[in-house]
Amino acid sequence: MTQAAGGSTRLLMTDRAPLPSPETLEATILDLVRERGEGKTICPSEAARALGGVHPDGWGPLMVPVRRAAVRLAEQGRIAIFRKGKPVDPNGFKGVYRLGLPRPD
Repeated sequence: MTQAAGGSTRLLMTDRAPLPSPETLEATILDLVRERGEGKTICPSEAARALGGVHPDGWGPLMVPVRRAAVRLAEQGRIAIFRKGKPVDPNGFKGVYRLGLPRPD
């Protein structure tokens, strides 16, 4: 940690814990969507916060790895990625998204 102007403390990249493994990211996402249940979704930041804590310096850097893990899981059919309540192609979505269990057709 370093002392910033005004006496506040901030984390440097070197102060952060190593990123969780892809398997840990995937397991966390699966646990959360299963816990939430069918027909309900989670925000990807919930998975990041579960692993990195509530402070943005802890979970913020996990957002891209969470997205990558979510795409892998969606490609395998284990979860679905939703935008505006509708499933989207895991390789072609942009913007705000949510994660949930796949819905029956």
